[in-house]
Amino acid sequence: MSVIFLIVGLILLVKGADYFVDGSSSIAKRLNIPSIVIGLTLVAFGTSAPELAVSISGSINEANGIVFGNVVGSNIVNILFILGLSAFITPINIKTKTIFKEMPFAILTTIAMMLMVMDGLINGDPVSTISRSEGWILLLFFAIYLYSMVEITISDNEESQEQIPIMPIAKSIFFTISGLIAIIWGADLVVKGAIEIATIMGLSETVIGLTIVAIGTSLPELITSVMAAKKGENDIAVGNIVGSCIFNVLLVLGISGVIYPINISPENYSDLWILLVSMLIVVPMMYTSKKISRCEGILMIFGYVGYTAFIIARTALS
Repeated sequence: MSVIFLIVGLILLVKGADYFVDGSSSIAKRLNIPSIVIGLTLVAFGTSAPELAVSISGSINEANGIVFGNVVGSNIVNILFILGLSAFITPINIKTKTIFKEMPFAILTTIAMMLMVMDGLINGDPVSTISRSEGWILLLFFAIYLYSMVEITISDNEESQEQIPIMPIAKSIFFTISGLIAIIWGADLVVKGAIEIATIMGLSETVIGLTIVAIGTSLPELITSVMAAKKGENDIAVGNIVGSCIFNVLLVLGISGVIYPINISPENYSDLWILLVSMLIVVPMMYTSKKISRCEGILMIFGYVGYTAFIIARTALS
């Protein structure tokens, strides 16, 4: 039954996010909000909605392992598997702005998260905690990041790459409300299913969060980036992944920490280092020839397979 809860929950999360974004974007367009603002906020939020909903539900249920594993695991999935698969489908050309602005900011947010998490190691505490005050700090940086993105994009006179259809107002409201309900319901089912699976299999919540939940909640990023890569829309393929990593750390982890302090076991510090190293390895790939080749994409996919094997081995030995 727990597996059914998990699968149904993930379906509700993905479809709910689509409905919510379509409905709310249509309403925003009717209110004459610029397309670029909608693209950078509501549409960007859509691909991170599953991670956000699951982490909020996990925080309410005090399932710290799922919250932490969901955020870190989703970012590792994004950087190694989704970006690698997109590059394998077709080599991805990288804009200079991504190399020198967006990716470094994603790395900085990861380092900030690591410093917050590893304060327990510095103080000699058996468990590290992301406190409510640290959650508020992450949310503050998210607000600054979002504002700066809108300002930079508007000043550069860039057009939104999102085609936002305007639906009848009744349909827009129905899509928005039903999508939000599906997201909330789906997140509750995913968290309950994940906790039950972890209990039955004797695994920690963090392991389930790093693997099954992380992959499931990353489905919107996977679909968006793979389809964009097939169409040759490199900016969307890469921007979706990098932006999602920033959203996950600043918004998802920030809100989760504010709701309930997140306790992290020292054994999971290695996952943070793997995430940081993965990002640092990808940057030179982006810099050389300003593209990520198919061979590099294959290496990234194998890197994710290796990481999954590492988690399984670590669990077996513990």
